[in-house]
Amino acid sequence: MTEGGGAAAAAGPPGAAAPRAGATDEPDDAAASTRRAWERASAKHVREHDELLQEARRARLLPVEEALLAPVLRARPRVLHPQSGHGVDDHALARAGAREVLGLDYSPTAVGAAQRRADELGASCRYRVAELPPFPVPDGGHDLVYTGKGALIWLPDLDGWAAEVVRVLRPGGHLFLHEAHPLVPLWAWDPDEARVRPDRSYFAAHHVNDTFPALGAVEHQHPLSDVVMAVTRAGLALLELVEHPDPFWRPADVRAAAWDGRLPNSFSLLARRP
Repeated sequence: MTEGGGAAAAAGPPGAAAPRAGATDEPDDAAASTRRAWERASAKHVREHDELLQEARRARLLPVEEALLAPVLRARPRVLHPQSGHGVDDHALARAGAREVLGLDYSPTAVGAAQRRADELGASCRYRVAELPPFPVPDGGHDLVYTGKGALIWLPDLDGWAAEVVRVLRPGGHLFLHEAHPLVPLWAWDPDEARVRPDRSYFAAHHVNDTFPALGAVEHQHPLSDVVMAVTRAGLALLELVEHPDPFWRPADVRAAAWDGRLPNSFSLLARRP
């Protein structure tokens, strides 16, 4: 699910990081409500097939992504895209040099819509329904794991996710994330001044999404330090970590002061399997 993936509530495996101070257990029905929310939201990918098809025809990665991934994509990697959503970025990856892209998403609606677009365009992109982790692919079969843009918020266990990233990468392979900054859920969308929402905490375990996909979906709150430590604990070498003032997604009818260039709204991470 991207713009989201599987949000199943589960405890971390033995050896996973201890819960953060102040964290509470996720509601028992969180996984079910989030799955329903995302399946409804994914119907948008079917309704807007023609628009997304045109977008896929000309899709490019963001400039910050192209800059960091250029050396990796020049080697024509086999790419795995967990939580692939509508799959438009997969066409951008193929256009930038990826030999093939396999997208994984737990929404059958999203997977079906993405595969239909790939088939119509003759793109080297394939899709599979899967709740993650684990990733349903063999060990060491991919050169690049590309993910983000609303993916990590649906993962309760970053250590388990990072271990799977290492497992599926060949030695020398890369992980690339371009994701919403963990501070983003705290920003109010006020146009006059950047404000912190009084109902959100950077160190909370989770919160209920009231914008997109809404409908009661539960998002996991992972501080940036948790993301970095999960990646490094798994054995990946951190190559780049860059924070950006621009969000990767803005509702067309919203002009928020939090997006005026003074606050972090996204980040990029590039890591390598030794």
